[in-house]
Amino acid sequence: MLEKITDVPAGVDALKAVGKISKEDYENVVEPLFAEARRQGRRVRLLLQVGPEYEGFSLGVAREKMIGFRFMRLVEGYALVTDIGWIREWTQLVGFLLPWPLRVFGNDQRDEAMGWLRSLPEGPGVLHRLLPDAEVLVVDVDQPLRVQDFDALALTADTWLGTHDELQGIVIHARWFPGWENIGSLLRHVRFVWDYHRKVNRVALATGSVLAAMVPRVAEYFLHAKVKTFGYDEIEAAIAWAANPARRRPENLATSMAPTSR
Repeated sequence: MLEKITDVPAGVDALKAVGKISKEDYENVVEPLFAEARRQGRRVRLLLQVGPEYEGFSLGVAREKMIGFRFMRLVEGYALVTDIGWIREWTQLVGFLLPWPLRVFGNDQRDEAMGWLRSLPEGPGVLHRLLPDAEVLVVDVDQPLRVQDFDALALTADTWLGTHDELQGIVIHARWFPGWENIGSLLRHVRFVWDYHRKVNRVALATGSVLAAMVPRVAEYFLHAKVKTFGYDEIEAAIAWAANPARRRPENLATSMAPTSR
């Protein structure tokens, strides 16, 4: 059965698996939990503790698990607390494929698991800012990229492109590349590049990564934009290059074509 754990901090929902999990457990515990979260307009940070008394699940649970996929968009983070080896290994294997952060803890780390769930950022975790005069979007990356990060970047880009034909440049500022939180984040990154690469003229990488030098050569086969790398502390130079002050803007072009008075 599934039991609710009540001694948890605000913002965390916790369950404990005891004995054999049945179809009724999903209907009576899991579904109401997510239905209530949906009514409240919130996402779920879920902790599931699986102790040594766990005996697996009945055949009817498989169907309920498939039905449960409709709640996936409501999950903001998932912590599994268990010492059972095969469950830990399987969860860590499939965790990267899930669209939300997942971490495995031991039974003696339940408080740590709750602390991790509470520490998850709400919304995007990567900071970005648009410099209107330079027409440059600056992205500061210091943690694994999340789906929410690309959703926020897309919103900023769409707002700008709603009144402009293009974005002059994007500057990515990262001491090192931390990767993606999961496969969903990677796919959202690919989609972001596909949607916007023809609307951006220059991409500057201000980074300390030793792999950065390879990026321009690879990018020229896939991206419309020119790509150039800078050192991590050369952020101002990267912004200046991405802004491309030598570019002749329409108003400057009109002035240069006007007849000269004699």
